[in-house]
Amino acid sequence: MQVLVVGAGVIGLAVARTAARAGHDVTVAEATGGIGNGVSSRNSEVIHGGLYYPTGSLRARHSTRGRHMLYEFCALHSVAHKKCGKLVVATDQAELAKVESLLAQGRKNGVEGLELVGGKAARALEAELRCIGALLSPESGIVDSHGFMLALLGELEDQGGMIAFETPVERVSFIAERWQVRFGGREPGVAAFDAVVNAAGLGAQTLAHRTDGYPAGQVPPLVLAKGNYFAYTGRPVFSRLIYPTPVDGGLGVHVTIDLAGRMRFGPDVEWIDQESYTVDPRRADAFYQRIRSYWPGLPDGSLMPDYCGIRPKLTGPGEKPADFGIVAEAAHGLPRLVCLFGIESPGLTASLSLAEEVVGYLSA
Repeated sequence: MQVLVVGAGVIGLAVARTAARAGHDVTVAEATGGIGNGVSSRNSEVIHGGLYYPTGSLRARHSTRGRHMLYEFCALHSVAHKKCGKLVVATDQAELAKVESLLAQGRKNGVEGLELVGGKAARALEAELRCIGALLSPESGIVDSHGFMLALLGELEDQGGMIAFETPVERVSFIAERWQVRFGGREPGVAAFDAVVNAAGLGAQTLAHRTDGYPAGQVPPLVLAKGNYFAYTGRPVFSRLIYPTPVDGGLGVHVTIDLAGRMRFGPDVEWIDQESYTVDPRRADAFYQRIRSYWPGLPDGSLMPDYCGIRPKLTGPGEKPADFGIVAEAAHGLPRLVCLFGIESPGLTASLSLAEEVVGYLSA
């Protein structure tokens, strides 16, 4: 089967690699000149345990399973990663109740090794912390996301698949039992495929609207939630990921450790109307306030604007977070077409597991 995957982010590459390993002839169409140039290169590079998400949801199922698959893949392909662990900290009684609920949720989701520790025990692990209690998630970690994507690309190419860069998809039509796809870019043209996977990230809704016959009412809204990061200019003081309790739209301004040991903070949640990748230095004021709730020793003037990403959310401020959207023929009525909407965190962690589900729909 000839399969077109639209988008060379981590989800598109994982799907393409899995489809190629299943024996399909795979082409990836990418609008930019490289892999992972969108959502996939602008995140925390965290391997999530899977404790935040409603039991039975796609996020919960694929995060927990995908984490095991990701660690195994990284070990097999020598992708840099580290199982450093995470503490979700509570600084007052209300937050402690949230942490206790996360413990219960995580255990329902099958997350291993979760432990509720007191403030003294948390400080024994991370001396700079201030908290009255914390949830320890030893299975959480970090990964070189670009190295992971390069490994996926390598497996795709080893199986005969290929990527067409600078090749935006302009129209998709199902004609005579095949998908006719019109491409733009430097070498515009039309090609036919047996199956199409829309893994276009921030562009997934636009591509769905450009797919002839796709029910307009089934294209979910795209809500942009910008996440800003600030780098810490001093010596690292934490060895684990440090998370506050979740906030509306995200998991809170947390401490992320990269594989070189450097610390950065973020992301926050900035609801926006159009794409923008500039970090406003004035947002540092709110960062200092939030971070000092659990790290009072944060020095003045130690945060510098770093980078930002945009979450392709399906729900807005104050609304219940939507699950991942994996929409196949049973929902939209078009054969061998799978559309992926709202694949944000924990999409990196879940990518290999998600890919198996998507490829399963292509042959159903």
